[in-house]
Amino acid sequence: MRRAVAYLLAGLLAAGCATLEGARLYRSGTSALERGDASRAIADLEGAAARVPRVSEVHNRLGVAYAAVGRREDAIREFRSATLIECGNAAAARNLQRALGEAAGSR
Repeated sequence: MRRAVAYLLAGLLAAGCATLEGARLYRSGTSALERGDASRAIADLEGAAARVPRVSEVHNRLGVAYAAVGRREDAIREFRSATLIECGNAAAARNLQRALGEAAGSR
């Protein structure tokens, strides 16, 4: 996991100013999520997604943050975005399946 984040950040840092800010927000949002501060994570990860909209892992993490606060439809949307951007993002695919299963179970 840490290796994937390192590669993601290296790629983002090579791309430009908006991308640099996106990488900073991704790091900050991921850290907030790990601390259990989903509200802060959402704010940062939404900013990251606005700056680097074609980075699958940003959308996956944003989906995790949305799920943590009960925003199921937003989480599903972000997990779908992540898998559409990168079909090989296994974590996002698992998260999407889990979220869809939970949504179906609550109906």
